Amino acid sequence: MAARPVLRHRHLVGGGIAVRHAQLGCDINPLVRLITTAKLTPIPPRLLAAHLDKLNDCLFQVEFSCKVPDKPVPEIPNLAYWFSEEVIRTLAFLRAWIDEVEEETVRNFLWVAFSETVRECSYTRNGEFKLHRMPAEKLAHFQPDVFGIFRKKLSRNQHGLAIFMEKRQNVEASVSSANTVHGEFPMPRPLGGYDIVVTSPPYGDSHTTVAYGQFSRLASEWIGFPNARKVDRLAMGGHRTESKLADSPVTEAIEEIRSVDEKRANQVAAFYTDLGSSIHFVAKMLSSRATVCYVVGNRSVKGVMLPTDAFVISEFGQHGFSHRKTIVRNIPNKRMPTKNSPSNVAGKTAATMHEENIVVCQRTTP
Repeated sequence: MAARPVLRHRHLVGGGIAVRHAQLGCDINPLVRLITTAKLTPIPPRLLAAHLDKLNDCLFQVEFSCKVPDKPVPEIPNLAYWFSEEVIRTLAFLRAWIDEVEEETVRNFLWVAFSETVRECSYTRNGEFKLHRMPAEKLAHFQPDVFGIFRKKLSRNQHGLAIFMEKRQNVEASVSSANTVHGEFPMPRPLGGYDIVVTSPPYGDSHTTVAYGQFSRLASEWIGFPNARKVDRLAMGGHRTESKLADSPVTEAIEEIRSVDEKRANQVAAFYTDLGSSIHFVAKMLSSRATVCYVVGNRSVKGVMLPTDAFVISEFGQHGFSHRKTIVRNIPNKRMPTKNSPSNVAGKTAATMHEENIVVCQRTTP
């Protein structure tokens, strides 16, 4: 159900942590947590169908009257820059309707479809995480069918939830906001530690790679999540540092970047400092025979390739983990430009990452 946002996520924070038949996921992005919670929460089919029927009746009446009733519009900076007046009125109506749903499970289900509708009905360019407005020549012809898009998302998600619940057997799942970079441990924490971690940290700092917070910002603000604009600053590498990584697989690459751009090198170093901190605290939560699967990308900065896979192997190696294998795959559902400008020189571009590595390590110390 739901879009990738959400879910690729992301910051370890961002991965699923499983032990026996209990699963725990954590992410710093509230929209990701909402989507995950909605996706994992069973809803009686008749209850969900009843609410969707009621919603469809309401939308039909509005469409028949040819006028969307006025509802309160959230205070979002530059709202008119990202949405037309008609879309704002329609989204505000849907938002008010969802807010009145008493059952939290159903309300969360509706918010997920709403969040995706917000982005598709905005002036943002498709295929990117960072917020960029579509070119002027497209704005005049952009007239999204908000109700139609919302209905399609709901129908798809209802079908996906039904299929998922048929396969979900004897599993307890929960979602946490713990940020492992800061040593926050997701709870509940099982006796003996977690047995497996599957996660996909960011490819790099949000300043220079994929800004997950920007991707989810408009939807988060429409739903009413606080601090929607701070997600990227909370992410790995969100706060700059002048510290240098010594004796690390990425040290040489960072110093090569530093020779041409001190600021960019500090941003990259901040990311790996945070990733290393997260790995340190994650290792403390794991059992004596735990397995970790980290999905990472070896991105390039200033034309210098950064071996993130080797960095992950090295960091876990300091905590008694041995590298078992690395699986290389094409990046699925890639949502980023096919080219970027790493040198910031007009007209000079380079291909972005098209592969990622699944790094598998296992603890071998007693």
